[in-house]
Amino acid sequence: MGTLALPRMALDALVRRFGYRLSVIDPHVQFEPQHQAIIDRVRPFTMTSPERIAATCQAVDYVTKYGIPGDFVECGVWRGGNTMAAALSYLRAAVANLPALYLFDTFEGMSAPTKVDRKVQSGESAAALVERFDHVKAYAPIDDVRRNVQSTGYPGDLIKFVRGKVEETIPAAAPAQIAVLRLDTDWYESTKHELEHLFPRLSVGGVLIIDDYGDWAGARKAVDEYFAVNRTPMLLTRTDYTGRVGAKLT
Repeated sequence: MGTLALPRMALDALVRRFGYRLSVIDPHVQFEPQHQAIIDRVRPFTMTSPERIAATCQAVDYVTKYGIPGDFVECGVWRGGNTMAAALSYLRAAVANLPALYLFDTFEGMSAPTKVDRKVQSGESAAALVERFDHVKAYAPIDDVRRNVQSTGYPGDLIKFVRGKVEETIPAAAPAQIAVLRLDTDWYESTKHELEHLFPRLSVGGVLIIDDYGDWAGARKAVDEYFAVNRTPMLLTRTDYTGRVGAKLT
């Protein structure tokens, strides 16, 4: 596959004009062979970049290497690609006791955005984009997602599908302890709710992944507000133009 060397604003313009979700592959980025194999395996099932898939793999490698306790939780899963990456990484690590994988999603597309939910770069409202482009709705039926994740060979009894808006299913359906927490619901209200109820359950040393910090203003606002209000020290490192990842310190 060739590369597309265009500025981010030009890419955003193409998305607005034609409705495509574009993923730019940097030929200079090199991944560990085991991560590249997983990236190739799951890319049809995610709209995230190879860098963000690799971040999920690295997070699982880290928590398994150092014995960080807890389950894997993803909020906003689309077709299940990043949960598949986590499952394959856990299986590769061959840990004695595999954790549960929790997938929180409506499985009916994105919930309604609010006025603060806008593109960081262009300022275009999420509501307008949802109306114009099907890919922004992120619709994937639960049966398809189940089939995708189960294709990894991960034990079925450890895969937990939680259907509904996260504001309604969390915290009741969430595990008591989390090792990797991946948030990808894009909007302000859902991201805020997830952080308030799930970050306290993240183990010390556990990994937080924010998928849309650099892309959606609502997600960024929710993250910044949460850590400012709670005065929690958190270094979020850039994975690509939008993704951020960090380990819980205390």
